[in-house]
Amino acid sequence: MSFKDLQLNRPILRAVAEAGYDNPTLVQEKTIPLVLEGKDVIVSAQTGTGKTAAFALPILQRLFNNQEAPKKGKKLKL
Repeated sequence: MSFKDLQLNRPILRAVAEAGYDNPTLVQEKTIPLVLEGKDVIVSAQTGTGKTAAFALPILQRLFNNQEAPKKGKKLKL
């Protein structure tokens, strides 16, 4: 499985590739889809298994997908 198979968007895939990662760890493979669905997840795994990215990447994607267009406000002349 690759990060692309996890349905992450291009900017995140590019950042992951630039960081030198080719494939998700088992923790990431199982966790990322659940977090993308908005499910609550608790993971217990050894240090270095990719837990931080398993949570951070889908959260970043959800934030990216929920961005609103900049709103035009009123200009105040003081």
